[in-house]
Amino acid sequence: MLPSYPILRGQLQGVISNKQQQGHQVEGLLGRLEALPDSYDALAEFAAQLVKLPLREDWPYSEPSDLDEIRAESDPSRPMEIGSLTETERAARAETAFLSSLCGCMLGKPIEEYPFATLDDVRQALEEIGEWPLNDYISERMLDVYGRRNISWTETVRERIAFVAPDDDITYTIMGMLLLEKHGTGFSKDDIRKLWLDYLPIQQTWGPERGMLLKAGLESLQPQPELNVEDWPDFLNPGEELCGALIRADAYGYACLGKPELAAELAWRDASWTHRRTGIYGTMFVAAAIAAAPVVSDRLGIFETALKFVPQRSRFYKIAADSLEEIGRATDWTDGYYRVHNKYKEYSACCVYQEIGTLINTLRFAESIGDGICKQVSQGNDTDSFGATAGSILGAYFGPDGLDQRWLAPFGDKIITSMGTFTEGSIARLAKRMAALPKLIQG
Repeated sequence: MLPSYPILRGQLQGVISNKQQQGHQVEGLLGRLEALPDSYDALAEFAAQLVKLPLREDWPYSEPSDLDEIRAESDPSRPMEIGSLTETERAARAETAFLSSLCGCMLGKPIEEYPFATLDDVRQALEEIGEWPLNDYISERMLDVYGRRNISWTETVRERIAFVAPDDDITYTIMGMLLLEKHGTGFSKDDIRKLWLDYLPIQQTWGPERGMLLKAGLESLQPQPELNVEDWPDFLNPGEELCGALIRADAYGYACLGKPELAAELAWRDASWTHRRTGIYGTMFVAAAIAAAPVVSDRLGIFETALKFVPQRSRFYKIAADSLEEIGRATDWTDGYYRVHNKYKEYSACCVYQEIGTLINTLRFAESIGDGICKQVSQGNDTDSFGATAGSILGAYFGPDGLDQRWLAPFGDKIITSMGTFTEGSIARLAKRMAALPKLIQG
């Protein structure tokens, strides 16, 4: 069964929209698409033409997706290594970062639902039940006022939590761990492809991830060596700049604490399997920020360091650097939120830019890991994904003393994933495997 013509046309419309945002010449393309016959050959030929669209002459940005080209466009002063953590310190920070990401993800999961929340939405609902500012897992009473709820609410609201529930953000962190355990820092796109086929149910993927898994599944029926897996994201892949790759950055940051260059490289290798441009840069930025967090004392300096690993003439750099400046001038975390939100509200959930700003805002004003994940989730948008990412950065920064055990207690050391053939159900054992990644990678 092949995709229907309307589905393919919708995908191609998405690609054209992406190309327009990326500065390509797209005039007349929607009309050409509409005029095409219902023919798989015609639609495939049109999709191939979209790969080679020229940029507008007035486009001011330089946004490569190749690693060498990214490095050439990045800050030449970016550090290979920072600080000197002991093996014990690296293990403790990596473990805390992972545990904190679980807490942040579960905190945000009940309210991850369209239309995506703003800080005003979250605050209004919590004020009505007398629980503002947020300082605990989301209550079912809050959802009654909020008016919408994620399908997982029955296992993620405060009154019902008994384990870490399945979530794609957590799945991808575990997948990164498995890649590093199996292949070390030398893992390839083909290793990623095989791992995804073994572990990822297609219903638990979205956007470019689902498209890439479909391509991998079809190719597995009749392998075609002439098809280069490196080129797959360039063909019929709408959403290539969304946050699906960014949420896969965490394990590389854990493994490379104190080594942001290596963290960014590993993040690039994973992200470029499915994404391009901003989708890649956001992943490299987050991995580098996690890697820098335990060794850069200045909180905004962590993100200044991470920005050195992305192209300096990219949209990502421009917006992230501007957000960094705005948050540096903020008087408190709500002021920081509105400074970023009011400028970049068009980039809502999963569109990376506004949410990178909220991550910066969270770390600047967080008093502890628990306080930080509450601030992050309260800022809305993709609450579970960026609750998890914020947890990783906060955990790496604050370390074990910053995580109150009350955040872990409701889980009872139990985690459930949707990953096929992955059977580890103990949070503690899984956290120890994350803690072992720095030694595995760095010796």
